[in-house]
Amino acid sequence: MSPSPRPSRLPAGYAPLLADLKTRVRSAQLRAALSVNREMIQLYWDVGRSILAARRQERWGTGVVEQLSRDLVAEFPEVRGFSVSNLKYMAAFAEAWPATPIGQQPVGQLPWGHNILLLTKLRESGLREWYARKALEHGWSRSILELQIETRLHEREGKALTNFSRTLPPGQSDLAQRLLKDPYTFEFLTIEEPARERALELGLMDHVQKLVMEMGKGFAFVGRQVPFQVGEREFRVDLLFYNFLLRCFLVVDLKARPFEPEFAGKLNFYLSAVDAQMRQKDDAPTIGLLLTRGRDRLVVEYALRNLSSPLGVAEWATTAPARLPEKLREVLPTTEHFNSVRGEG
Repeated sequence: MSPSPRPSRLPAGYAPLLADLKTRVRSAQLRAALSVNREMIQLYWDVGRSILAARRQERWGTGVVEQLSRDLVAEFPEVRGFSVSNLKYMAAFAEAWPATPIGQQPVGQLPWGHNILLLTKLRESGLREWYARKALEHGWSRSILELQIETRLHEREGKALTNFSRTLPPGQSDLAQRLLKDPYTFEFLTIEEPARERALELGLMDHVQKLVMEMGKGFAFVGRQVPFQVGEREFRVDLLFYNFLLRCFLVVDLKARPFEPEFAGKLNFYLSAVDAQMRQKDDAPTIGLLLTRGRDRLVVEYALRNLSSPLGVAEWATTAPARLPEKLREVLPTTEHFNSVRGEG
């Protein structure tokens, strides 16, 4: 049956009505998808708890789970997810998250594939909880969650050297500090070493979406080599972003060599230009970020000490920071151990 012909003239209120109905339908579809996912996660958690309880009471061997898989698949052939490996994941899931109700926890609202990733990639419950909350907050896909785990975001977030505590109001300062990281990891780049700043900039432009993802929550890309006329001279900033959480511009200056004090002075000049020519009355002060190939912490602190503009310094790398082998990390004393010995715990 062919669709009815479209009227030649539609009422003035038709377009907003159609837009509103489209929004309602999409919202309902999203709620339905989330509801189905929550029900599935709840089922998998219940199955996992039952398997754990039976193992403790009946002292099951591995063959029992294999038989359980065959029987469930035979009874519910239309239902996917009852493979032997998935049943084992369900048991591991219930063991990792014993508290109830599971649906009110971040993992209870994430897709099953995300939960398998958390189980297989992370051993510490605290880290699983941290990444689960981040994945839910940012809406990460499974591949992005895996990338953030592999590049150890939890060790990098909020670690940039800044003067924010002195140059921004307390609430703005804390949020800005959390949004910056050190180092920034551009694993998607394929540039030769030693990298030049031009090659770095062009490489990032080839992967703008991944660059914005690495920048973090609330960042929107404005442009590269953005020009500013100051007096009779033209100046250009390498990368310009806007953050909707901070409600301010972020100027990024890229360097392919270690930090030098004069870098801070130049970036401070760029912030003044952006504030004067682009900042609106409701915007917060523009923030600067120097991305360098290395930095001496004390030199950075001295360079930022007397600057009045909010500025941060972080390193960039094309690979994640080196990590100790698993077996070695298991036998080395932890930070908590050192603190307890020193009486700081």
